[in-house]
This record gives sequence, C-alpha cells and structure tokens, in this order.
Amino acid sequence: MSQTDKMLSHKEGKVGYLTFNNPERHNAVSLEMWEAASGFLEDFKNDKNIRVVVVTGAGGKAFISGADISKFEKERSTQEGVDRYNVAVDRANDAFYSFPKPTIAMIRGYCIGGGVGLALCCDMRICTEGSKFGVPAAKLGLGYRFDGLKKLVDLVGPSFAKEIFFTARQFTAAEAQMMGLVNRVLPDSELESYVKDYAETIAANAPLTVDSVKYIVGQAVTDESKRNLKKCDDLVRACFASNDYKEGRKAFMEKRKPAFTGS
Repeated sequence: MSQTDKMLSHKEGKVGYLTFNNPERHNAVSLEMWEAASGFLEDFKNDKNIRVVVVTGAGGKAFISGADISKFEKERSTQEGVDRYNVAVDRANDAFYSFPKPTIAMIRGYCIGGGVGLALCCDMRICTEGSKFGVPAAKLGLGYRFDGLKKLVDLVGPSFAKEIFFTARQFTAAEAQMMGLVNRVLPDSELESYVKDYAETIAANAPLTVDSVKYIVGQAVTDESKRNLKKCDDLVRACFASNDYKEGRKAFMEKRKPAFTGS
C-alpha cells in the first residue's frame, strides 16, 4: 500500500484503489491531496498489470465533500496560491478524465462540489442509497469554468445541469440516477462487494477492446474538429491484430473463460 497523510493507494490483482482519506472533514480535498492523487494515478497508468481503477472516500460518510475550506487561508489567500491550487485541481481532474483505463467512482455519502467534479471525470459512478449530490457554487458566489460544466452537460443534459447549479441544493441518489448522474444505486451493505465484482469483471475482459472503446467514446463527445479519427481506427485495427483476439475466439470455441494479456 502507498500513502500520504491524506491519500491511500493499493492494488488488488488487476484493480487499483485510490482513497481520499480526510474523514474528519468528510474527505474535503486540500492542495496536497490533489497533487498526490495525480501521482498515484500515474503509477496505476504505468503498471501494465492494473486494468481498472476504483476511486473512493474513507470513513463511510462521504466520497468527497468539496474543497477543504480550512486550508484556504494557507493555500488560496493570494493570487499565486489560487493559481497553484487551480492548476493542481485541473491536473488531477484531467488525469482522471484522460486516464486510458476504466475508472469507477465508488460513492458513499456526500458527493459535493469538487466531489461531483471528480466523479464526472470517472467512467462510471456507483453509489449507495443514502448518498447525496450537490454543487453549491451559487450559494458561495463561485464561478464554474467551461470544461467542468461541459462534462456535466454531456452526462445529464443541459436542463438537469442548470437545475443542479441554479438550485445549489442536494439531490438524493434516486434523483441522481434519474438524471443519469450515477449508473447504479445500491444498499449500503452491498457497495464494496458490487464494485469489486464489477471492477474485476471489467479487468477480466480484453483490455485492448475496453481501452479502445474508452478512447473512442471520449472522441465522440469531443468537438468534431478536434477528433483523432485516425487513432480511433488504429486502436480498432490493433484489437483485430492482437493475440487477445485469437485467444477470445479460441476460448469461445473451447467453452472456457479467455485469459487476456493485453497483447
């Protein structure tokens, strides 16, 4: 297990786990935590054995409750501090959003502000029935930049995105699922086992196929002028040229589970 004071990272088979570990403040995130998160993701990215990453919060009461306001005087009281903080947040969110392997946000409890922003950067969001979601920017006078809003609009559509921001209220897990903000809502006692099984199911599939679909879906929601269709085609061709494609066909004919290597 790797860790900093407020971040934890460990690996179980082909699944990497990243935990925001500030439970006394409902996993409010400081500058140090954002910077550490980017480093742990880089480790998962470079580890060829890791095929899926699960992101969660410690303590059982929150995924992430937003920024750690107690750190603002130290970290965001000057323009230089604000700029450094914003760079760290952007770098971490970009690292999650552009991560080449599947990511799952495992959410229990409060998912507020920057927690919603980070969850939007993951491929899937699975939460408990008691989870709460909200972006209180309009109660604090904060501005939200285009990239963050676009991710929300791409997921839930413009009307629900406006409702989330205009009201600045907290939404239930059922409401979040109805809007398309989360993929699955589970009883509290089932969350870890369900996500573990889901992650391992994905990790057992052909990584070249899974990772290519992640990239191509990302291109589908990118401005048409910026799409890299050549890379999309190259990734598809690589699947058909792979040993895993041969293994998949062979395993199907032999009525057994395939053993994919990512090559």
